[in-house]
Amino acid sequence: MTESPDGLPGERADAARNRVRLLEAAAWLVAERGAEHVTMQKVALVAGVGKGTLFRRFGDRNGLLLALLNDVEAEFYEAYTCGPPPLGPGAPASDRLTAFGCALIERVADETDPGPALGRQVPSERRQTSYYGRAFRHHVRSLLREAGVVGDHTMLAQALLAFVDLETLDNLRNDDQVTTERLQRTWTDLVGRVTGAGER
Repeated sequence: MTESPDGLPGERADAARNRVRLLEAAAWLVAERGAEHVTMQKVALVAGVGKGTLFRRFGDRNGLLLALLNDVEAEFYEAYTCGPPPLGPGAPASDRLTAFGCALIERVADETDPGPALGRQVPSERRQTSYYGRAFRHHVRSLLREAGVVGDHTMLAQALLAFVDLETLDNLRNDDQVTTERLQRTWTDLVGRVTGAGER
């Protein structure tokens, strides 16, 4: 399991082993029963530790789920920072930005992807301030700058990410029956309008 960004530097070996065991127990529960059924008591039972250990380590259920989400998101992070283009480096910034949003939309539509499933269990404000929430904003902001967009890159990144926010996509897909393809076309259109890519 990939070490999540919130791992503690200089962590004792036994504490690190406990952390891995707890996250593996939580991941097993997510896979077997769904993220909505994960409780601190069940994780402690599966991991074979006292519930107090779990609370001391992660603070609360949200802290546990965020730590697990960080581990789950590591693969996607590698894909858009180091993977092949157009999602990864090597493609024009506008193409990378298009691929990034389209990948997020596809992930939300994929019922087997544990990332969105975990994200739905964590309050939006906690998710937005998580390691990967911040990484998403940094990535979009950097691509806007690289694409030569004139304007407030921070606010533009926030506006773009609002469209691919988990709750927004869930509402559009479930309440308005908007298809994944239509969402991806709209994202592509948005990126083209912001970066001017559609004018070339």
